[in-house]
Amino acid sequence: MDIKTEVRDFLSSRRARLTPEQAGLPAWGTNRRVKGLRREEVALLAGVSAEYYVRLERGNLAGVSEQVLEAIANALQLDDAERAHMFGLARTASARKPAGTPRRPVRPPVQWLLDSMTGTAAYVRNNRTDLLAANALGRALYAPVYDMPGRPNVARFVFLDPRAGDFFTEWDKVAAEAAAMLRTLAGENPYDQGLAGLVGELSTRSEMFARLWSRHDVRLHRTGVKKFHHPVVGDLTLAYEALDLAADNGLRLNAYVAEPGTASAEAFGLLSSWAATPTPPVHPAPEPSPTHQE
Repeated sequence: MDIKTEVRDFLSSRRARLTPEQAGLPAWGTNRRVKGLRREEVALLAGVSAEYYVRLERGNLAGVSEQVLEAIANALQLDDAERAHMFGLARTASARKPAGTPRRPVRPPVQWLLDSMTGTAAYVRNNRTDLLAANALGRALYAPVYDMPGRPNVARFVFLDPRAGDFFTEWDKVAAEAAAMLRTLAGENPYDQGLAGLVGELSTRSEMFARLWSRHDVRLHRTGVKKFHHPVVGDLTLAYEALDLAADNGLRLNAYVAEPGTASAEAFGLLSSWAATPTPPVHPAPEPSPTHQE
């Protein structure tokens, strides 16, 4: 990912969505040629010169102080995810390009942890949304994703697999969240060639992804509720929590549970029984190549 281009497009897209009225400024006439705020209006709100803000929006965030970044974030009314994304871009712009690191398999204790989480569907994914490890119930819940050829990948399933629209009951919402999460991950990992390749693949093969990607939305995928129509047990409404693995940079554990006493809890129990059968029809994830470079 080109950092300057990402900074330029992100800041200009956030500026375009904010009207003078929303920012507490007079509209100064009805013949505005600019959608949203003008650059000089953002500069005024942030307390910096117009020339300086123009330089920032052209992608020059290297060396910018936290105070200025905070002022820009406040002027553009960024939410937590957008603020974190902008600060991450600034850190990347100021840092040297890191060397590639080999992809490592999930450590055995992490798999033991997953397997100990009975009654919870859990998996570990990397910063490309590849599913690297799961417990039995996690593999059963995401059975259609594990049926994909090659390594199971959530984003690729959402946008390229025709079953996704049936599996995710609120597919439009899931698609928007997936694109925003990938945009966030791309900002955190701008030199990951595998992630760049995934974004390129989705952009060329999915019109929906290309449209969502162009919005430059970002999202912190921490907690929420997701609705599924599972091919074995039917409708499920599950709460999820996402936890970063502190010892494994870039890996995140996602865990899904059903609210006790609900129809989803009953269906989830049936899914757990199905997952416990000797040979449930879920394909194992292939092992990562030890020679692959991130």
